[in-house]
Amino acid sequence: MKIGSYAYDEYVHLVKSFHGSLAPGLIIGGFIVDLALRNLPPGEFFDAICETSVCLPDAVQLLTPCTVGNGWLKVVDMGRFAVTLYEKEKGDGIRVYLDSKKLGAWPEFNAWYFKLKPKKEQNFELLMAQIKEAGAGALSMERVRVKPEYTVKRKLGRTAVCPSCGESYPLRDGDSCLACQGRSPYQEA
Repeated sequence: MKIGSYAYDEYVHLVKSFHGSLAPGLIIGGFIVDLALRNLPPGEFFDAICETSVCLPDAVQLLTPCTVGNGWLKVVDMGRFAVTLYEKEKGDGIRVYLDSKKLGAWPEFNAWYFKLKPKKEQNFELLMAQIKEAGAGALSMERVRVKPEYTVKRKLGRTAVCPSCGESYPLRDGDSCLACQGRSPYQEA
């Protein structure tokens, strides 16, 4: 059994070292990305959209050249466990998602995904065994066309020094940086 170019156990080790722990979502995410990759035309350059910010973006970054940093991975958090790999220019792609209708065959996997029991009551070994057993069998796939506004790579553009805080920022944000416009994630100390 392989996930991407890795044997299953190699991928599990990679997940632990990259993510910090053995995350069930990252294991099923590996199967999602692998299925999408296997259904892309060979040799095509692609970007990715991840529909959740939880675990799944890490699988995309581990198994493809798409990262948040290079701009080839966009996280559009709609709370759905799905990934689309799509051709960069026209946006034609493959969307793979965890199909909730299929999870009944794996009760521990289903209970984990739908948060039907507290984490302390879950059988982690059984959960991981069921995710491995389910593999691509818990997934569905569809062909999609990505909207043009998502296929455009956002460029940083010219930068300037913010007159309020003195830090550099992209001029496209206006007369001052976003933080000085009240959009900082930090509270006053």
